[in-house]
Amino acid sequence: MGASINAITFTAHTQAELLPVADAVLEPEPNEIAGRTLVTLASPGTELNGAYLGQNFPRYPGYAAIFQVERIGTAVEGVKMGELRFCMGHHRSYQRFPATETVAVPAGLAPERAVFTRLMGVTMATLSTTVVRPPALVLVTGLGPVGNLGAQIFQACGYEVLAVDPDPTRQELAQHVGLSRLYGSVPKDDPSIAKKVALQLECSGHEQAAVDGCTVLQPYGELSQIGAPWSQRNEATAHELLRLIFFNYLTVRSGWEWQLPHHPTAFRRGSIFANFATGLQWLHDERVKVDGLYELMDPQRAQEAYQDILHRRLTSLAPMFDWREKE
Repeated sequence: MGASINAITFTAHTQAELLPVADAVLEPEPNEIAGRTLVTLASPGTELNGAYLGQNFPRYPGYAAIFQVERIGTAVEGVKMGELRFCMGHHRSYQRFPATETVAVPAGLAPERAVFTRLMGVTMATLSTTVVRPPALVLVTGLGPVGNLGAQIFQACGYEVLAVDPDPTRQELAQHVGLSRLYGSVPKDDPSIAKKVALQLECSGHEQAAVDGCTVLQPYGELSQIGAPWSQRNEATAHELLRLIFFNYLTVRSGWEWQLPHHPTAFRRGSIFANFATGLQWLHDERVKVDGLYELMDPQRAQEAYQDILHRRLTSLAPMFDWREKE
């Protein structure tokens, strides 16, 4: 590849462009590896609310990439030229990372599938830390990419999973990947569910979803708030939530994945990169399915992709940018 490296750049409020990266460095440091990007996956909620609608530009979005190793630092061991690696890289045509901050893609796993391990890692943090064990009843609220993958993960681990989203398209996509107990709203009046849910994965960031979920949690149940509460969505009060927590002995906690260490650490349960490695293997084994959940797009169409996210025009769960050279 030539020396030019391009990156999707947020240049202003709600404006995305594909631009050259100034002063890009191709050669890795001794502990790094580098190579051309194959695909990157957009995280709609984080990239929209945390950057596209933000301030202080330019900004460089993206944290899920698959690249092919073309350069290896002199101190790196255990990495082969030409192999595919996952990293938490930006939407750009070339990646350069410390080797320890990458994970090898299993042979035979397509890049388009492998890149989903990043979003699997979000709910896998709760899987690593929850006290709830299978075959307990788990409620997932919000079936965007994080919630859809989370529901599949917990179902694959032997939990009984209920999944809720008011969007019919998201329900159809959830059914497509093997989720069957789907609802448009939390079934608060169903006697087979009310006060029987052991764990809620709240993946929407909507305060009403948290309140509604707490109404069906069993005593000593657990709410993991995974979806970022970017803005106030309705008039639900803290009193409603506190009353449910107090009288039902509920545990309510952050589900943000960064509560885990990056790598396995003594006296800590789970790690970010161990979960990424597990996610890649589960994608390879098809324990978690992603076909139909993404739309492959040319990076030149970045503005179109983020406008589709903003205006809820997506027919899939997430755009994926294809950086491979076209023949």
